[in-house]
Amino acid sequence: MNKAIYIASNDANSGKSILSIGLINSLLSQKPKVGYFRPVIDDPIDGGKDNHINTILSHFKLKMAYEDTYAFTMSQLIKKLNNHEQDDVINTVIAKYKKLEEENDFVIVEGTDFSEYGPLIELDLNILIAKNLGIPVIIIASCIDKPVESFVDGVHLIYDSFVQKDVNVISVVANKVKTEMVDMISTKLNSTIGEEVSINIIPLNHKLKNPTIKEMADAIDAKILFGQDLLNRPTGNIEIGAMRISNYLDYISEDCVVITPSDREDVLMATLQANISVNYPNISGVVLTGGRNLSDSVVNLINGLDKIVPILLVEEATFSAAKKLAAVRSHIYASNKDKIKLSIEMFEKYVDADNLNLQLSTTKKVEAMTPRMFQYNLLKRARTERKHIVLPEGMDDRILIAATQLQKIDVVDLTILGSPMRVEASVKRLNIPFDFEKTPIIDPSNSEHFKSFSETLHELRAHKGLSLAMAQDLMADVSYFGTMMVYKGLADGMVSGAAHTTQHTIKPALQFVKTKPSFSVVSSIFFMCLEDRVSVFGDCAINPNPTAEQLAEIAISSADSSIQFGINPKIAMLSYSSGVSGKGEDVETVRMATEIVKEKRPDLKVEGPIQYDAAVDPSVGKQKLPDSEVAGQANVLIFPDLNTGNNTYKAVQRETGALAIGPMLQGLNKPVNDLSRGCTVDDIFNTVVLTAIQAQDN
Repeated sequence: MNKAIYIASNDANSGKSILSIGLINSLLSQKPKVGYFRPVIDDPIDGGKDNHINTILSHFKLKMAYEDTYAFTMSQLIKKLNNHEQDDVINTVIAKYKKLEEENDFVIVEGTDFSEYGPLIELDLNILIAKNLGIPVIIIASCIDKPVESFVDGVHLIYDSFVQKDVNVISVVANKVKTEMVDMISTKLNSTIGEEVSINIIPLNHKLKNPTIKEMADAIDAKILFGQDLLNRPTGNIEIGAMRISNYLDYISEDCVVITPSDREDVLMATLQANISVNYPNISGVVLTGGRNLSDSVVNLINGLDKIVPILLVEEATFSAAKKLAAVRSHIYASNKDKIKLSIEMFEKYVDADNLNLQLSTTKKVEAMTPRMFQYNLLKRARTERKHIVLPEGMDDRILIAATQLQKIDVVDLTILGSPMRVEASVKRLNIPFDFEKTPIIDPSNSEHFKSFSETLHELRAHKGLSLAMAQDLMADVSYFGTMMVYKGLADGMVSGAAHTTQHTIKPALQFVKTKPSFSVVSSIFFMCLEDRVSVFGDCAINPNPTAEQLAEIAISSADSSIQFGINPKIAMLSYSSGVSGKGEDVETVRMATEIVKEKRPDLKVEGPIQYDAAVDPSVGKQKLPDSEVAGQANVLIFPDLNTGNNTYKAVQRETGALAIGPMLQGLNKPVNDLSRGCTVDDIFNTVVLTAIQAQDN
C-alpha cells in the first residue's frame, strides 16, 4: 500500500490547502500518525513560520518539529539551482521525506506554490520530486477566469507531463469552478483523462476564494480602529464610497468591503446604518484612506452601536489602496477556524475520499527505482551496520579524494594501503581535508601483520608450490595484503582496480578467499543509474564467453543481488533475436540458459532470448513478445558475453550520462570489488558503499 500522496497544482492560488486539510482530516480518522511535508516553501516574512505548515500543525496538533516539515525555502532552492546543485536538492528532499515516512502511518506531500518560478520550471520540479519519492499524485487546478476548453486542455497537459515520466496520477481535482460550468468540465475531464483517474469538481466558494479582513489589513498595513475581534470575516466585492449617499447605497453587496476617504464620515455612517438595516446586505468591513483620524463625536457614536464592522485606517489614497486590496490572495491560517471548517466541509462534500483511499490501498507502489532513491537507500543501508573497507591504492589521487568524501558522511571505516609519507604529500598537494586519525595508512612491508600474513599465505598455497619467501614477496603487494586483511577479518571488504588490472585485483581473492559453496563462477554486475530508473547489467567485467550453465548462474546471482539492493528483478537474457525468431549457436546458448534459470528458480521472472529494445521499451516489447511478463519492463539485463556486455555498459554510460556503480563481484565468500582504471571519484565512493552492504549480508 502507498504511504503517501503528492499534491501538485498547475499554478499559484490553485487551492492546494483545501486538499491538504481535507485529506489530513479524513486520514486522522483512520491512521494514528499523519505527517505533512512541503519540499519547498516561500521565504517566510520577517523570519516567521510558513503559514501553510503552521496552520496544519496547529489545527491538527501534529507532533512534528517545524524544521522536519520542509526541505528548502524558495531562496535556498534558487541558490542551489543556480549553483547546479539539483542533485543535492533531490537528495535532501528524499532524506527529509523518508524520515517522515518512517515516523508516520501516512504522509501528505504538498508541492510548490508557483510564486517565484515560471509554471513550466516549477512543474518540472514537482514531477522530479514526485518521481523520486515514488508516490502517487493528485493534481489540483484552479478554474478561475479560464474558459472551459482552455482549462481542460491545461489540466490534460499537466496530467500527461506526470504520466510521461511514469508518475502515477490517481486523481484530478478541478477547483473554484463556477456552478454553471461544473457539469461541462466534469464531462470533458472524464472523457479526456479516462475513467481510471478519479475526477472531482469543487465549485467556487467566495468565502474560500476571497481574503479575510485580516489578510486585507496585513496587505495594506492598516491600523485597526474598530472590530479587532471580527477580522476573520470573509470578504466580497470591493466598493469605493465616493459619491452621494443616495447613489452609493445601491452599490452595497453581501460581504463587500467599502473603501472611502477618512474625511467622508457621512459615507462611513451611511455604511454602518445600512449594515444594521434589514433592507441592505451585511457588510464585511470599511477601509478609511488618507490617514485622517475620525472626530470624537463619530467615534463616540460608533462605540455605542450594537452591531459594528471592522474599520481600518491607512495613509494611502483611495484608489491606490483599492488596487492593493484587489490583488490580495486568500489564505487559510491557523486562527481562522471558520475557513478551516469550511474547507473540510467542501472536501467532504465534493471530493470522493473513499475512492481516493481505495486507489491508495490498491494501486501498486512504483517498482522502478530512481537513481537518487537508489543512492539514498545505499547510504541508509550502509549506516545500519558499520563495516570496514580496505583501499589498497593509496597512491591514486582519486582514492584519497573519495576517502575524504566517505569520511565526511561517516558511514564506513577505511584503511588505505601505501606509503604514509607519499599519502601525506598527496593530501597536501590536493589540499583536501583528509582525517588521518579516522583512516590509518598502512605500508604492507612495514606492517605488524606482514609476517603472519605471509605465513598464512604460505600455508594456504604450499600445495601449489608456494614457498615462504615467495609468499613474503607476494604479501608486499597491496592487492595480496588487502585481500589477506579481508580473509583474516581485519577488514570486511576490499575495493581496488583504480590503478591495477582486474586480474591483479581479483586473483588473490580467487586463490584464498574463494567462491561460496553454491557458486561455480565469479561474475560481476553494474548498477546502471539511468535518468529515471536503475537497471542491473551483468556480466560486464569478468567472464569472456560463459556457457549456458554459467550464464544461468550469472542471471540468478544478478537477480539475487538486485533483490539485496531493493530492486524487484525482471530478467532479460539478451541476444540478437527475440523469442523463437532466431537460430544459431549463440542464440541456443541463451535459450538454454533461460530454461536453466526457470528450472532452478521458478520464483524469478525471466525472458530469453530477447533483444535489448524489446527488453526495455514497452511498445517494442508488447509487439515482439505480447504475452511476456518481462518484455518492455526488464531491469536485470544479462549479456551473452563479455564483449557485448562491456561495450554496452560503456556506451550507455558515455552516451546517456548514466552513473555506472560497480562492477560488484558476485560469488566470493567475502566482498572484493574491482574498479575500472577509468573510474571517477564517484565510482569509488559508490563502490565502497556497495561493498559495505555486501559485507553486512555476509
